[in-house]
This record gives sequence, C-alpha cells and structure tokens, in this order.
Amino acid sequence: MPDFPLRKMTLQIEEIHHDGGPAPDRPRLRGAIMAVVANPFVGRHVAELQGAMEDLKPLGLEMTDRLITALGGVAGIDAYGKGALTGADGEAEHGALWHVPGGYAMRARLGESRAIVPSAMKLGAMGATLDVPLGHINAAYVRSHFDAITVMVPDGPKGGEIVLVLAMAKGGRVHSRMGGLEVCQVKGEDGLR
Repeated sequence: MPDFPLRKMTLQIEEIHHDGGPAPDRPRLRGAIMAVVANPFVGRHVAELQGAMEDLKPLGLEMTDRLITALGGVAGIDAYGKGALTGADGEAEHGALWHVPGGYAMRARLGESRAIVPSAMKLGAMGATLDVPLGHINAAYVRSHFDAITVMVPDGPKGGEIVLVLAMAKGGRVHSRMGGLEVCQVKGEDGLR
C-alpha cells in the first residue's frame, strides 16, 4: 500500500461582504483546506493507481470535518469543489487520485449532495495557484453557485509532493444576477436541476 505522509495542512476562509454593490444580509463564506502530502509515485510509472485512493479516504474525511468546522458547521453549506496540484516530479494522474477520497468525503458529511463535485487538477511548481471550481451540491445548473476559489501553498508542492484541496461555500456569488435555475427551484432529483 502506498503511503502519503502529511507534511502540512493549511486552511483558507473568505468572508465576502460585497462585490462592488450593496452588502448582502449576511456575508458569504467560502473556504478551502489544503493538505501537502508526499507523492509515493514520483520518478516511476505505476500502471495501477486506483487502489491508492483507498489510502487517502481517512485524510479526505479529516479535511472535510476541519473545513466544515471552520465554516461554522454544516448548516448553509451549499457549494463544493475539489482539486489537486501535483509537484513537477509527479504526473497529473497522481492528483486524480483525489477524485474519490475528496468527493465522497464531502458527500458523506454534507448529507444530501447529488451534483457532481467540480474538480481541477494540474502540475505545478512551489507556490503555484490552483483555481478550484465550486458548484451547488444538489443541482449543477444553479448559475449563482458557478464560482472558484484560488488556493496556493507558498512552499508547496515540492517536486515529490501533492497538494490536495477541498473547498466549500455558504451561498452563491454575492450579487448573482445571471438568471437560470434559482436555489428555490432546485428539485435535487438528478444532480442537475
């Protein structure tokens, strides 16, 4: 079994009071948690990677719990996303190991969450940024929740590391006015509407 030793974890919380217009009734909260782990696959091609997803599941749950706590609890969280930034000595597919452990951890803790968890993966040097997409947890077509949070770890990922990211938000974009499916219209039947 591969090992993903944790070097550090960092948390980012944004409290958005306005976006150039009037202040909303409550600030919007948007946050991300990042774990910098060693990449056990650097320097060699490994044909079978999927089994390693199992090893990352406990980390996914721990990160989810910490992010929910930092956002003040599960109530009101209605957007999520995930991502991974793989150091230059790895490959993009190593970041893709985060799809199941990250996505399913958030679904397990947030309860009903039928929409796909938006995701972004890329290779990057130390200090590279990653724009993690966000979408509504039950209806992918809710335009007010099409968003992203930019994350970075100043000293990561090193060449042999991966930065694993989970992101969540309470509410859609401040001053959203692009129409389409509104939150009050969500049926949550198929993850789309």
